[in-house]
Amino acid sequence: MSIVNDTFTRNWGFGLCFDYLRNVLGYGWNHKRVYLIYCELELNKRIKPKRRIKRDKPEALRVPLSMNEQWSMDFMSDALQDGRTIRTFNVMDDHRREALAVDVDLSLPSQRVIRSLEQVIEWRGKPKRIRCDNGPEYISESMRRWAKKNKIKLDFIQPGKPTQNAYVERFNRTARHDWLNMFIFQTVEQAQDIATRWLWHYNNERPHSANGGFPPRLTEKVA
Repeated sequence: MSIVNDTFTRNWGFGLCFDYLRNVLGYGWNHKRVYLIYCELELNKRIKPKRRIKRDKPEALRVPLSMNEQWSMDFMSDALQDGRTIRTFNVMDDHRREALAVDVDLSLPSQRVIRSLEQVIEWRGKPKRIRCDNGPEYISESMRRWAKKNKIKLDFIQPGKPTQNAYVERFNRTARHDWLNMFIFQTVEQAQDIATRWLWHYNNERPHSANGGFPPRLTEKVA
């Protein structure tokens, strides 16, 4: 496994490690045996729990029954070593939580968002709807015209309620934990290269609890 992939898995707990060994690498070792080795390697170190914040119960999300029924999209921000801000545009299919795109740039206006979506549609097909927040890139006239032309419904969440877009919000947290916070980026190109590698790792190697411990694309093969 490369240094980059080792970095992606550095923060995994026992559950992810066990699912990876069983479901991705195909080893038949039982839970107890793997946990004994996990403890012998002193990987069961205690992580200080974060202070629990009381939150209102979010509205329930409907789980799509098929591919391309519903996508989600969102932005994240980080910075290069020289202080310039970079943004990532993340797109996922909510059905199997498969990540479809992670595009990185200094600026991602609505036209760039449309171009990214069209590139995904070329190989994936069109979604029936896309869930997103009320960011200026999404509510722009150009985005509305594009969605209407392609017969794609834009489902806008209520302002101030990111939990209504919980699937991609959870994906964002995983992305930040696995790669954004793990590297100091010199250039946009370097950040994009790492994002692309991590995207493949996420879909093909990283176990996902929503898929019974299987990575998104491996789930399709065993379903």
